[in-house]
Amino acid sequence: MLLHLKNILSPEEVQTAQSLLGEGAPWIDGRSSAGSQALTQKNNQQLAQDSDAARQLQTTVLAAMRRDPLFFSAALPRKLFNPLFNRYGAQGEHYGPHVDGAILHSATTQDWVRTDISCTLFLSEPDTYDGGELRVQDTYGSRIVKLAAGDALIYPGTSVHEVTPVTRGTRLASFFWIESMVRSDEQRRLLFDLDMNLLKLRQQHGESPETTALTGTYHNLLRMWAST
Repeated sequence: MLLHLKNILSPEEVQTAQSLLGEGAPWIDGRSSAGSQALTQKNNQQLAQDSDAARQLQTTVLAAMRRDPLFFSAALPRKLFNPLFNRYGAQGEHYGPHVDGAILHSATTQDWVRTDISCTLFLSEPDTYDGGELRVQDTYGSRIVKLAAGDALIYPGTSVHEVTPVTRGTRLASFFWIESMVRSDEQRRLLFDLDMNLLKLRQQHGESPETTALTGTYHNLLRMWAST
């Protein structure tokens, strides 16, 4: 499932993030966190994970994700990898087609996280840079995404994806992975569709015996498929 999450960060939080990710930030070679396959594809900069700026921004991003009900319904998160932050400059910096590792180790939390879902949180307004689109390929075809600052995209961790070369301006973003309570993307989609349609039924007609029964179906499926 590929889903656009709007206004994850407030305008004030975006402004703070852009300030912390300015020229004085401790940027390092983005290849420092790449696996063997991605190593040859990656050409960008990454915020040092042990910096004060990274710790402050990680707290902000994690709190923002956890307060978003749509994110919770779609991802059903069990673990979140600590958010990372990257910068693509106008020298054609990019990240070629790759698939994220299936299980990643966080040097910050020491957690092992299965990457069921990938997330990119955009931190630069799209009119401030050229290129830098996120291209995601999966069974639904190829999608090209460039979102407003503060918006996020979640998509299956199994997807081949890339960031196209930046030719003007600077692209700032956060990226991380989610281990879901429901491992199967297909099952998560069914639960999300059921949850969203239940929400619409309640808005249109209020509570009824039918919504009560369907809510029971949702929770029974979640009980059947989820691991905590």
